[in-house]
Amino acid sequence: MADRLTIDLEAGELTCETDTGTTRHRLDTAEGFALLSRAWLRSGWQTKHVYTFTWLGRPIIQLPEDMFRVQEVVYRLKPDVIVETGVAHGGSLVYYASLCHAIGHGRVIGVDIEIRPHNRAAIEAHELSHLITLIEGDSIAEDVVAKVRACVAPAESALVMLDGKHTRAHVLAELEAYAPLVPVGSYMVAADGLMQNLAGLRRWRDESPTEDWSWNNPREAAREFLARRDDFRLDPPAFAFNESPLSEPVTYWASGWLERVRER
Repeated sequence: MADRLTIDLEAGELTCETDTGTTRHRLDTAEGFALLSRAWLRSGWQTKHVYTFTWLGRPIIQLPEDMFRVQEVVYRLKPDVIVETGVAHGGSLVYYASLCHAIGHGRVIGVDIEIRPHNRAAIEAHELSHLITLIEGDSIAEDVVAKVRACVAPAESALVMLDGKHTRAHVLAELEAYAPLVPVGSYMVAADGLMQNLAGLRRWRDESPTEDWSWNNPREAAREFLARRDDFRLDPPAFAFNESPLSEPVTYWASGWLERVRER
């Protein structure tokens, strides 16, 4: 992240000052867009921008671009099951269920250590609840992992979204636990790797500690997981359509797309 950005809208350029020097970029270049996007992601995180959206009636708490990108993958792969750890208000589960409904294939499993009664009631009353299975418990506990695996038949394909507890150790344990569900060509996504760039910051009206985020984050978990194994690789999906000079997404899921490339 740049130490200082100066934006000149009249000139259509920005100046980036860091410890190693100063560079200038036009706003209509990929480099200028990337620098502005990083600043926007930081500001959006601190102001809780993602806490302003719903999907079919349920708060979703996701960056819209991440949701657009993942639907491209769901449509291309058409997984039999989408497994998500981290239920919260259920918006993401409803979103994935709506994709399954739209393409006429697939269902969703949501796992959380605590599914609050009002959220469970709202999810179970939703029009798409018939496509959603809820499992309450620690996502890395042996009995919970066994329940999830029991819901996926041996021949079925899964896409796994890890968006629960975001510590390095927990996400690493989730990656190991749910990897067997993912066939060659599908993905596990360790969400919120952006945390690494936000160490020490505070959200609006939130005093939760973030000082250890520089190392205690999903990106580090994914890096350690990949260092142990050769059957997955870090490979974010390429843009399915692109008539721009851009090649990188604006994402909370930085370094989080792990593709299965071979059987173990």
